[in-house]
Amino acid sequence: QVQLVESGGGLVQAGGSLRLSCAASGRTFSSYVMAWFRQAPGKEREFVATITQSGGSTYYTDSVKGRFSISRDNAKNTVYLQMNSLKPEDTAVYYCAGGSQYTHYSLAYDYWGQGTQVTVSS
Repeated sequence: QVQLVESGGGLVQAGGSLRLSCAASGRTFSSYVMAWFRQAPGKEREFVATITQSGGSTYYTDSVKGRFSISRDNAKNTVYLQMNSLKPEDTAVYYCAGGSQYTHYSLAYDYWGQGTQVTVSS
């Protein structure tokens, strides 16, 4: 079992930056693929980024490429999402997730955090 707790969300102006963190419990964090998803009001949850167990490979949805960066520190059991050049359309609740498959499909992830709100004002 893995428990995930996100932090770092908040209100920021367009063009600003935020760094989200997701702290995981347990000693098996390094065995999981980790990902970030987001859900805007009235919309379905969508994939944002994923990273392999070692951190050697990452994959992003097109709308965040070049602006967001996912990373992890296995010694700290934490995955990060650095978000730069934020846009109002990035406003959403952001969730971290853990699983065994390197994929953008949400159903493949077994563990989820409670989410952290990111609001970008224009």
